[in-house]
Amino acid sequence: MIKRFLYSQKVAPYVFVLPFIAVFLIFWVYPLASSFSMSFQKLTLGQEAAWVGFDNYSKLITDGVFFKAVTNSVIYMVLTLLILIPFPMLFAVLINSKFMWGREFFKSSFFFPALTSVVVAGTIFRLMFGEMDTSLINSVLGFFGLDPVKFLKGQVTGYIALLVLATWRWTGVNMLYFLSGLKNIQDDYYEAAAIDGASKVQQFTKITMPLLKPTTIYVLTISIYAGLAMFIESMMLWNGNNSPKNIGLTIVGYLYRQGIEKNNLGYAAAVGIVLLAVTMIINLTQLAFSGLFKKEEN
Repeated sequence: MIKRFLYSQKVAPYVFVLPFIAVFLIFWVYPLASSFSMSFQKLTLGQEAAWVGFDNYSKLITDGVFFKAVTNSVIYMVLTLLILIPFPMLFAVLINSKFMWGREFFKSSFFFPALTSVVVAGTIFRLMFGEMDTSLINSVLGFFGLDPVKFLKGQVTGYIALLVLATWRWTGVNMLYFLSGLKNIQDDYYEAAAIDGASKVQQFTKITMPLLKPTTIYVLTISIYAGLAMFIESMMLWNGNNSPKNIGLTIVGYLYRQGIEKNNLGYAAAVGIVLLAVTMIINLTQLAFSGLFKKEEN
């Protein structure tokens, strides 16, 4: 009876999707619902939870450190989008070119940083951008007769260090996404355009970019999330979650500070819910503007 039930054509599809549904409910829906409930409570480990309503969210509105973390994360996200969308696309087009030599070598070289532990990478970059004259970046500046810079002590220079780390680590990953998208573009389009006298620039803007739109939307979506959820890079670069004047503090870093360091789990849950809301609003907005939700015309 059970075997007949499982092998039924009506039941079989649900059996196959059951593992996904179970994982989705246990590791996404349940934690999200729990976090949403916790955000309305005053909750610390070892003490009984107390319902405080919207007090945690009211406190966030007047929390200057929280807004500093949000500002840092948003600026970091925008800057990474300006770098990690166009440049990986251009690199992908160059590597995919018929006249490119050493294609596999360059693909491996670009992707290799993504295989490096972010903890190790953050530590190395912290030493590279150190304030001593003998640090790598300051040694290069000294070679050109420039004074050493305390990169990790200033807001702008701190962003530079973070962006260099992000560019080094994620350029290859996004480039591979664009390479996969380029494989779906038929050579016939370029041959026809060349016959009509279109230049390489015109072929790129009129053929490559429009046909790469689905890939670009995907890379943009995951990059928005990655930018807003960045934490470990900042923590390793400043050797902790307490950068000077919070210049490296992110939303996730502030969540970690409240929930783990200060044992204020209810307030940390409110920070997490706000982060989720901001990420969803930005992503849904850009997806709407990209036309993803529009119905195709017959």
